Amino acid sequence: MFQSFEVTSRPEQGPPRLAELRVELMREGLDGFLVPRADVDQGEYVSARDERLAWLTGFTGSAGFCAALINSAGVFIDGRYRTQIKSQVASDYTPVPWPEVSLADWLVEQLPSGGEVGFDSWLHTVAQIEQTRAALTGTGVTLIPCDNLVDRIWVDQPAPASEAVKAHPMEFAGESHKDKRTRLAADLKKANQTAAVITLPDSVCWLLNIRGADIPRNPIAQGFAVLNADTTVDLFMTPSKLDGLEDHLGDMVRVHPPSDFLKHLEGLTAKVRLDKSSVPMIVADAFGKAAIWGDEPCALPKACKNAAEIAGSSEAHLRDGAAIVELLAWLDAQDAGTLTETQVVAQLEGYRRRDNALQDISFETIAGTGPNGAIMHYRVTEETDSTLDDGHLIVLDSGGQYLDGTTDITRTIAIGTPPREACVAFTRVLMGMIAMSRLRWPEGLAGRDIEMIGRLPLWMAGQDFDHGLGHGVGAYLSVHEGPQRLSRASNVPLQVGMILSNEPGYYREGEFGIRIENLIVVEEATALTGGDGHRAMLNWRTLTFAPIDRRLIVTEMLDAESRTWLNAYHAKTLEYLADRVSENAAKWLTAATRPI
Repeated sequence: MFQSFEVTSRPEQGPPRLAELRVELMREGLDGFLVPRADVDQGEYVSARDERLAWLTGFTGSAGFCAALINSAGVFIDGRYRTQIKSQVASDYTPVPWPEVSLADWLVEQLPSGGEVGFDSWLHTVAQIEQTRAALTGTGVTLIPCDNLVDRIWVDQPAPASEAVKAHPMEFAGESHKDKRTRLAADLKKANQTAAVITLPDSVCWLLNIRGADIPRNPIAQGFAVLNADTTVDLFMTPSKLDGLEDHLGDMVRVHPPSDFLKHLEGLTAKVRLDKSSVPMIVADAFGKAAIWGDEPCALPKACKNAAEIAGSSEAHLRDGAAIVELLAWLDAQDAGTLTETQVVAQLEGYRRRDNALQDISFETIAGTGPNGAIMHYRVTEETDSTLDDGHLIVLDSGGQYLDGTTDITRTIAIGTPPREACVAFTRVLMGMIAMSRLRWPEGLAGRDIEMIGRLPLWMAGQDFDHGLGHGVGAYLSVHEGPQRLSRASNVPLQVGMILSNEPGYYREGEFGIRIENLIVVEEATALTGGDGHRAMLNWRTLTFAPIDRRLIVTEMLDAESRTWLNAYHAKTLEYLADRVSENAAKWLTAATRPI
């Protein structure tokens, strides 16, 4: 299997490691050290070698950081992980609600007389350090670059990933890397810039039409790139990883070992673009005053998928939907109390593996039944594996990495007879998902301008959820892709071709969780009779097709438009998937998609 159920961290591992770290702090004369969940590439996902936060604290979430001080240690986590962290860290660590409590405010509270806090300048972006330093001005607390103190004490730290890189075929990429380089270099010239530094690995892979396997579940190769205004690229990646790709890369892509990266940057003297939100602090230090701050050049072009990428994603979702239907049909045939979470995960992966285009799962499958469903990013292990009992809801959030697209789908499924209260909450979540799916909006609006549409039914009942409504998704790349998001924090205008998730939820700690997720793509909206002819409008097209559990829907709560949308969605699901599944699954699908 791609997925393992091994226990990867325990709360008791944290205290002795924290004690060792504090010895290093005293040796260096520091009052603290920052431990982010980040690597030198500043991507969201990291290799085993870079799991410093989990190694030190036991916390395995995909976002957060630790501020380890001599007398205290705060683990900063957002709303997605406030239930999860309770079982993962020892009492030596204090969970800190972030971003409600900023790092600067917490440091000032913990160090009222001031102090020096160290950080590894490879592992923090320019924006992060500048923001925190500005907030600490006049407090007596300062941030000091230093060696990585966790690496000093992590004696069995895994070796760096070094997997082979492969070319991404044109039929899926839809544009040659020559054309991408030319298009983006023209933008640099227009801005009177000579080069741009690219540190995000998914951007490097997108630009050069390559894929790798350095990060679990993400088909990316770790490395850096400098895009020059003359259309050439200097690629800093372990040369052995690129064996056999000489013809694909061509003469305009010069390969260097990663160790030459900073030295190369020091030689760039004029008008080089850097993105404060993605480049490590050490990169800015290498430039001094020569940097021009701006957006990473690949971010928006990568987010706006071309016709080939959208077509590939659509096809991948149909094949993935067929696997989901097989799983749901199989699950419905089992009696309550006879299955565990790991059995469901293994069965689903087996159905996905029937597709030869599957390269990996797109993240560790979330399969949380009963109270586990309220842990938003729950990862089932051999020790937490729970039985699907009568009255449970199971949240099943999963996806696949296919050669032609990346999928991400969540379905909440009733086991036996669900409680009325859960059905009511499920229906509110469904109403929010449908409302966003049906939305038309004026061109120029960002995620923050419309994401409340998916929350409104919950808000009207005094409820909400502590994660964004949706994230960007790559084209056989990272399942979490920026800069597009359906989030209160996103000010990036939504554009044609962007793929995002639509995943409202509701979580009641100790009882149940609910989430419904489809992937959707931005399209130009067809003009409506009586509409403003001068006003450009956008809308969504749904990519994901799989039944939504009718047993959890309180039908009378749905308005006519929501019911019409759901019936049409289920009709399309039957039409698209019936011929792609087994005979038994097709019979189940016919029943599961009946109009309501």
